[in-house]
This record gives sequence, structure tokens and C-alpha cells, in this order.
Amino acid sequence: MYGAMKVSVGVPLKVAFRPWVEGLENVPADGPAILASNHLSFSDSFFLPAVLDRKVTFIAKAEYFTTPGLKGRMTAAFFKGVGQLPVDRSGARGAGEAAIRSGVEVLERGELFGIYPEGTRSPDGRLYRGKPGGLARVALATGAPVIPVAMIDTEKIQPPGKVMPKLMRPGIRIGEPLDFSRYQGMEHDRFVLRAVTDEVMYEIMKLSGQEYVDIYASAAKRQIAEALKAEKLAEKQAQKALEKERSGTK
Repeated sequence: MYGAMKVSVGVPLKVAFRPWVEGLENVPADGPAILASNHLSFSDSFFLPAVLDRKVTFIAKAEYFTTPGLKGRMTAAFFKGVGQLPVDRSGARGAGEAAIRSGVEVLERGELFGIYPEGTRSPDGRLYRGKPGGLARVALATGAPVIPVAMIDTEKIQPPGKVMPKLMRPGIRIGEPLDFSRYQGMEHDRFVLRAVTDEVMYEIMKLSGQEYVDIYASAAKRQIAEALKAEKLAEKQAQKALEKERSGTK
């Protein structure tokens, strides 16, 4: 099914958007490897596999696989077809453990495992702090090389609120594999996990040219949401004050 989806989805994507790629030779022809990428758009999980000859397995939130109805079944079939694994993200720790188990299983089969160290899409196009749980623990538990990947301009194809995608050329830069065998057996040392994650994020930053922000993307999303909420409240209060002032002058 993955092959059929690669032809039916991947080929049209390549023809329509003509993504450019640098560093394709850094992806091994066989054997396990981790593709650690920045995350700008929902489409990242489609553009990257489209340009690779090998299958890439990503993790996706379980809701994509459990939505009821015809649309839900079609969505589940699509995500399974493109090689995505369901992960329950209802609890932070549970989600991390599920991601680790999924990644280890994929790599033990000698395949490619794709992961977004930021944990969620960037809310503003900047690169955020990587979460140390999934990426580093999978890398140290399996000994698989980590290949940094930078998606370029994918967030511009279909910005929030836009229904029709913009036909433009996104880019993909693939860096040289990173070897963390020197930390083998230290996957439970939080300082080592942080060091591994930060090294990967630094390489992604160099490849992508993004501004780096040393907080988690999930925290940034909360801050943005709170700021918008406060802005709307201030506008509402200002409107009420203006209406009160007008009624007092009548």
C-alpha cells in the first residue's frame, strides 16, 4: 500500500510542486537511520518521503486513526498507507514512551524512522527547542545514525486559513549522519539526552537557516494563544468603554 500511495500521492506532489533537494546522498541505501526534521507544515510528512526511494515511517497522533465515519476511515487508511504509526498523545509521558517503542521497532527492522524533535509544528516559522525524550532515547537505544533534515518554505504552501495551496517550490536539505555511539547505554541520563538533542537541533538550524528559540514550540503556542486572547479582551473592553462614553454624551 505504501508503494501505491507513493505513486498516487508522491508523484503528483513532485510534479506539481517540484521540491528541490540537497544532500540526498546522506540517506543510506539500506539499514536503519533516524531522520530528524524541523516541522513547519502538515505537508512535511509527505514531501520528505516523496523525494526518497526508501520508505519512511513517522508517528502521528492517534486521533487520525480513530475518527468515526466514512471520512475518519478514509483518513485512517491514508495515514496507514503513507507509513504513519498512531501514537496516543493524551499524556506527555505516555506519548514519549509510545514514540520510543515505535521508533525502536521500526529501526530494528532496518528501516528509516522519521521524527520531529520539536514535538509539534512551529507556530511562526522559527526553530524551537527539541524535546529530549523521543529522539535521543531512540538513537541511543538502537545505535542508529541520526540524519538532520531541514524543510524549507513548506509553511508558505498552505498558511493557516488558506484552503487552496500555493504552487511554489519547497526545499529539503539533508545533512550528514550524526553518530552518537559514544553515548551508548546512557539513554537514561537526562544530561546526555539533552546534549544529543541539542546537537541535532544545532545541525537542523544550520541547514534550515531558521532563527532558534530556546523554548518548546508547545509553550510558544500557549503564549501566542494567551496573547491573542488578551488582545481580544482588550479590544472588547475598549469597545465597551467607547460605547459607554458615547451613551454618556447623548
